Amino acid sequence: NNSLTGNGLQEQRFLDRDYASVYTKPDITSNRAPLLNLSARHSFNDPLTVSGNAYYRDIRTNVLNGDLNEGSYDQSVYQPSAADRAALTAAGYTGFPTSGATASNTPYPFWRCIAQALQNDEPAAKCDAVLNRSHSRQHNYGAAGQLSWFGSPGSHRNQFTAGAAWDRSTVSFRQSSQLGYLNPDLTVTGVNAFGDGVTGGTIDGEPYDTRVDLGGSINTASLFATDTLALGHAWNLTLSGRFNRTTIDNHDRLRPGGIPGSLDGHNIFNRFNPAGGLTFNPWRSLNAYVSYSEGSRAPTSIELGCADPDRPCKLPNAMAGDPPLDQVVTRTYEAGLRGGLERNLAWNLGWFRGENRHDILFVSSTQTGFGYFKNFGKTLRQGLELDVNSRLWRFNLGGSYTFLDATYQSTETVNGSSNSTNDSAATAKGLAGTIGIQPGARIPLIPPHLLKLFADLQATAKFSLNLGLVAVSSAYARGNENNLHQPDGQYYLGSGKSPGYNVVNFGARYQVNRRLELFARINNLFDRHYYSAAQLGPTGFNDNHTFNARPFAAVNGAFPVVYATFYAPGAPRGAWGGIRFRF
Repeated sequence: NNSLTGNGLQEQRFLDRDYASVYTKPDITSNRAPLLNLSARHSFNDPLTVSGNAYYRDIRTNVLNGDLNEGSYDQSVYQPSAADRAALTAAGYTGFPTSGATASNTPYPFWRCIAQALQNDEPAAKCDAVLNRSHSRQHNYGAAGQLSWFGSPGSHRNQFTAGAAWDRSTVSFRQSSQLGYLNPDLTVTGVNAFGDGVTGGTIDGEPYDTRVDLGGSINTASLFATDTLALGHAWNLTLSGRFNRTTIDNHDRLRPGGIPGSLDGHNIFNRFNPAGGLTFNPWRSLNAYVSYSEGSRAPTSIELGCADPDRPCKLPNAMAGDPPLDQVVTRTYEAGLRGGLERNLAWNLGWFRGENRHDILFVSSTQTGFGYFKNFGKTLRQGLELDVNSRLWRFNLGGSYTFLDATYQSTETVNGSSNSTNDSAATAKGLAGTIGIQPGARIPLIPPHLLKLFADLQATAKFSLNLGLVAVSSAYARGNENNLHQPDGQYYLGSGKSPGYNVVNFGARYQVNRRLELFARINNLFDRHYYSAAQLGPTGFNDNHTFNARPFAAVNGAFPVVYATFYAPGAPRGAWGGIRFRF
């Protein structure tokens, strides 16, 4: 049960000035997620055991976000027109400018927004801000049971498990938008204009309608089995498989009955996923392994609700049409060595390769700024993992290193308006455009290098200290899927990457007695400023953090805007302590 405040991304220029700053507000996400779980286990005799669990979870999420309206960045939002002034006068407003309002003398424009709302004309284009609200409710419940048989030591050592599972989720999602204007304190004041297809007027000639009222249910039934067989004294073979049948039903409460644009849909996905592995233990201190496995996931309701190239959508503000998507199928290969010398040393060196086929990607359509979900050809994630853990006197020392090479393996075209190398930037910078993904390009938001180190000291029989380091390399920002973005300091700001960082954490424990323990922990001990993710996007602010529409002259009738790198700031230093009591 929590409420997250100011958890959105922030533009790079303002983070450099104030690490605690926010882009716009309010920015509130409230969550409630109680969970109940019941598990049971019973042994009929030594080799035969039955076990299972049942669960129920209720997830509620309410969101209120005051955001800039990106549709206003290239609009004339400052000086009210003659029709605007007449509407304001008729409504009893006074004090609005009759001429000469510009970005330089009107840093927070609002008169055109109010006037356009009074006329139901184009508030969706002339209001510089919007209040986005959403409410989601999920009920998740299910049960699973399995029967395990352990072969007797005198026979071929064998462990067989088989079972079944059933999971059901019901979803309700509602979304609405209220247009408004930005205040000097970066809050948003709403006006009587909404994304309801009527009062918000039009934008780019289309009714402004951001409403979503979707209900859905997802049912998954599964059968699974696994068998591990000892082949002699050194070899072990494991074979397993799982069959999943998933049905997804969407119910559009706004456009029911499967009419054009309806989110109604019924989808069925079936898949059998096999797996196999072999281990070799020539000595107690060495183990070699190799394995192959397949996994799959069905598309989500949102992906199915925006998969029609003839009716593209802008996410997350709208969804459309319901053609089918294929399941994402992952094939994973692993191999490695494990070893150790009793309690003093343990290590693991592994290689992995995972290929995703029919990955689901949001791609650009022929309508600028819109897109739809489609199955992407192939993506690849491969790399190495190394873990070492050693016990020296009163110290326990260790660490791990992961190299992850995550790349696209197929060509595709995606929205690249914020990318300096989009197809429009060659002749006119700052305008909407697309970028092409080529095989070998790195997938954004996935750093290739991750290092973790730790040291635990058992100072006395009751008192212990621990110190940990997490180091992460840089990663490409979302919007830089082609890995080619370069800032120019005018139209495109920021490197298009999140820089690498390292964070140190500290903890201490004191065991008062067998049942009572005191503990303390400090995360980000040195209060480092770092960014866990990045995204390219348009910005409506200038260097002074005031709104600035049409910052550049028109190019062939279109007004360029400024694009920047937005970052997700890492958590600052946090400290807490507590008491654990076991009974």
